[in-house]
This record gives sequence, C-alpha cells and structure tokens, in this order.
Amino acid sequence: MHSEHLLRRLRRRDSSTRRHFLEGLAKTAFGVSILSGAEVLTGRAASGAWAVSGSAGKAEHVICLFMNGAMSHIDTWDPKPGRETGGETEAIQTSVPGIQIGNHLPSLAKQMQRLAVIRSMSTETGAHQQGVYLMRTSYKEIGSIRHPFMGAWLAHVEGKLNRDLPGSVIVGAANRHPGQGYLSAEVAPAPVGDPKTGLQNTRSPKYLNDRNFETRQRLISKFEGGFRAKYKTTEVEAYRDYYREAVRLLKSPDLEAFDINKEEKETRTAYGENRIGQGCLLARRLIEKRVRFVEVEFGGWDNHRDIYSSTNLPQKTAQLDQAFSYLLDDLQNRGLLQKTLVVLTSEFGRTPKINQNSGRDHHPAAFSSVLAGAGIRGGQVVGSTDEDGKTVEEGHCYPADFNATIAAACGLPIEKEFHSPSGRPFKIAHDGVPLQSLLG
Repeated sequence: MHSEHLLRRLRRRDSSTRRHFLEGLAKTAFGVSILSGAEVLTGRAASGAWAVSGSAGKAEHVICLFMNGAMSHIDTWDPKPGRETGGETEAIQTSVPGIQIGNHLPSLAKQMQRLAVIRSMSTETGAHQQGVYLMRTSYKEIGSIRHPFMGAWLAHVEGKLNRDLPGSVIVGAANRHPGQGYLSAEVAPAPVGDPKTGLQNTRSPKYLNDRNFETRQRLISKFEGGFRAKYKTTEVEAYRDYYREAVRLLKSPDLEAFDINKEEKETRTAYGENRIGQGCLLARRLIEKRVRFVEVEFGGWDNHRDIYSSTNLPQKTAQLDQAFSYLLDDLQNRGLLQKTLVVLTSEFGRTPKINQNSGRDHHPAAFSSVLAGAGIRGGQVVGSTDEDGKTVEEGHCYPADFNATIAAACGLPIEKEFHSPSGRPFKIAHDGVPLQSLLG
C-alpha cells in the first residue's frame, strides 16, 4: 500500500474506525492478534484518629477498586442508624473505638485500623459516564480532548518498574475509559475483560514460530521506516509504540502473571469466586510482578429498585467485603502493603430517601471513598455528612482533591504543569488539594 494513500485513509477515518484499521494492519503484518482491547491505543484515569497505621514512604503501586454504578454511602461507609433514611442497614462497631460502618461490611470493620474513610466526597454531576470520567481524571469530560487517568500518570512520571509488563492494567469494563488520554501510547493501560480468563489472543498461530515472527518484525520495521520519517503523526507514532510494547509483553515470562489459574484453589476461594474477588487476586499478582497501577472495576451498584433484595446490595457488599479484606491481608503477608496504596471509590452516592420502588436514586452531593496502605494513615474518618447523609457538613472533598491525595501519596508532582500535544497546560489532579491529614 502506498504510504501517502495510507496516511490519507488514516486522517479520513474517525478515531474508532482508525483504531480498528491500525489493529487490522498489525494483524496482517505480524500474523498475530496481540490484545483484545486495542481501543486504549488512543485514550478511549476526621474524626477519631486511633491506632493509625500506614507508611510514611510514598506508594510505588496503586490498586483502585472502582464501584461502578454509584455505591450507597449510607449502606456502607456512612450509616445513619435510627434515621428513616438509614433504611435496613445497621451500624456496627469497627476495630477503632468510636468509628462505625454499615453491617454489610463486617470483615472490613475489623480492618478499620488500616482504613481511612472519607465521608465528605462531593461531585458536580449525577450522570454515570460524566461522573466516572471526573473521578478517574479530575477533569470534566469534553469532546475536544481525553485526559489521562491516574494509572497513566504514574507510569508517565515514575516510569515502569517491570520493563516487559504494562505500566497499568484495567480489569473489567474498559469501554469509554479515558486510558492514557493525550499521553504516549507507551503508558496505555492493558485491558482485561474477565480476570478469570486474563489477557486474550496472546498466543501466536502454530505456523508463526519465533524465527518467522522475528522476520516479520524486521520487514514491517523496514517498511515503516521511511513512512514514519515523512509523516510524524500522532496516529502513526501511537501505532508503533503500542505494538512495540505489545510484542515485548508477548515474549515476557512475566505474562503468566495474568493467569490466576496458577494460584492455589484455596487462595482463589479465599478472595471469592466472583468478579471482584478474582479481580483483586489478579491485581495482587500483577503488583507482585511490579505493575504500577491496577484498576478493578466492579459494577452493579445502580440500585434504583429493591436495593435490599438478596441479589442487589447485600450480595455486592458481601463480595466486596470478602475480596477487599483478604486483599489487604494478602498484601500485608507478602510484604506489599507498605508500598501499595489501595483505593476504593464510586462516581457518586445514592439518595438518603428510599424511592417508591424500594431503591435509592443518584446523589452527587455526598458519598464516601476509602484509602489504605502505603502513604496513608489508617484508623480514621475524614469529613462528615448531615444526620441523613444528604449533604456534606464538614471537609468537602471533590474528585480532584481525592486524586490529588492519591498522587501525593505516590510522590507525584501535583503542582507541575504538563502540556498536551496541542500545547494546552494540565496538572495531574487539575486544581485538587491533597487531604494532608491522611498522608503518612
């Protein structure tokens, strides 16, 4: 194919079509399908401080548990016992005197000395996609640019710890994820749709042995050389960077980190045989292999009706309680918790008032998030809501502030300006201010 004709085709296509075109070109050239989620190529991120624990050093890794769909703060981290808005949830005592959380999280209640709960989260939007984007990037979603999520920032600023593996991994639904945004494709997250199956399409066809594979690489590199020199476009550079990283991953012995079936059955069961449990197990395996950032998405929290039915909130919280609690213990036992920051958040909360369908609706005015591990002082609650959990009374914490706290715990330069390819200045956490009381 003539190179100028190829460039015209690239420019005419929209971003989605262009991604599929580039992936198809690579499959033709190499004879192998590398990653199923190539869409990330172009960027589609206090009360009572008792017995506080945490590391004074910065976090080298982050595991982010994202409760997609909007978790009810009143039924988890900010219960309102005795109030009509409290619903069926009761408050239970935690391992830290004076701090209570919802009775649906009994194992995590015993872990309170490790946890820092922020009960004063607040956001500007009650729409799921916009809320998720804001929580991941600290910026509002706009059509003209994609902002990087925190995993891409960590890999971009601090670099990889494992040369062969991706700097970040997304476990769960990766559609419409901001990914690396305007940063290089070299820091694009690797998508894993199902933690039980790991990375898909990572095996070469039988006819493509190592020698043939190397020959194809040399040929395609020779073919691309003049084209890249003449047309230094973002799309062409992203294509090159992405597949260079993917080929490196294919050849790495650490690729087995994505296969949780190599774990003992007892360990898989201890995490929970479900999406969040197996996702947390995969996250631990990847952190062991020095992946910087792992996001585990856990959806199903959009409980507009029958929130207390056995298959809704009670089931979701039971699975989360087991997985999150065991993850903390497992990281600690393996000497990883002191260098791994564990994050739990949602895009917003749910209404204090139970609606006519026995559910809770969207509520951006107040919700809760949790931090634990490296760089964080546990055993405390920051901020508060009113007696019904409707509004924040003290210590407002916005998504940018939350992300600034994560960035500070990782030692990232939150005041430094970075420029997009168009020259626009941005900061890692926008205008966010870290919660200093949480930082160890």
